Amino acid sequence: MTIKLYGVPLSGHCHRVALLLDMLQLPHEFIEAGADVRRSEAFLKLNPLGQIPVLIDGDLVLSDSNAILTYLSTRYAAQSHWYPTEAVAVAHVQRWLSIAAGEVRYGPASARMTALWNAPGEVDPTLAEKIATRLFRMMESHLAQRQWLATQNSTIADLACYSYIAHASEGRLSLEAYPAIRAWLQRVESLPHFRAMPTSPLPASSVTAAS
Repeated sequence: MTIKLYGVPLSGHCHRVALLLDMLQLPHEFIEAGADVRRSEAFLKLNPLGQIPVLIDGDLVLSDSNAILTYLSTRYAAQSHWYPTEAVAVAHVQRWLSIAAGEVRYGPASARMTALWNAPGEVDPTLAEKIATRLFRMMESHLAQRQWLATQNSTIADLACYSYIAHASEGRLSLEAYPAIRAWLQRVESLPHFRAMPTSPLPASSVTAAS
């Protein structure tokens, strides 16, 4: 049975899951789930919170992008680099998944949501910029001496953090001051079967440097 992924193309949360599905070459059907779909009774049976992404794999219905990444990498790529088995490496992966759900979500992701769609309930843009700046500085230092976020190889941690940071400019944030981050983004984009998330460009004059 083909895996189904409910989401929208411009969601970084959905893109990180689609990236792993593509990189594992797992056949899947992408089902667009805009706001009207997410409010429907049928969708709320899949995820009562009305959030995307939602993955269906046989009898399994799973929401939360990081949980989905963990499931796919352990179910279909056991013993691979995507999700290590050694205790310290697992801990490092989990740390970056937490950062993806924390600083990435409330920094560059929130800034993008506000700039593109004026989404209600997002972090104040000034605070989102401060969170993003603190994150970028930490990541720049971290990546200055290493290729990947969690281990010596690419893992789901890199995919979890990639999408919103790659699209930081859509949140009026610049990566110009962060060469190590930009090099890491290029490494992710060079992975086999990489597929970019669609862009929603802002006017160049609206991009703010975060340093």
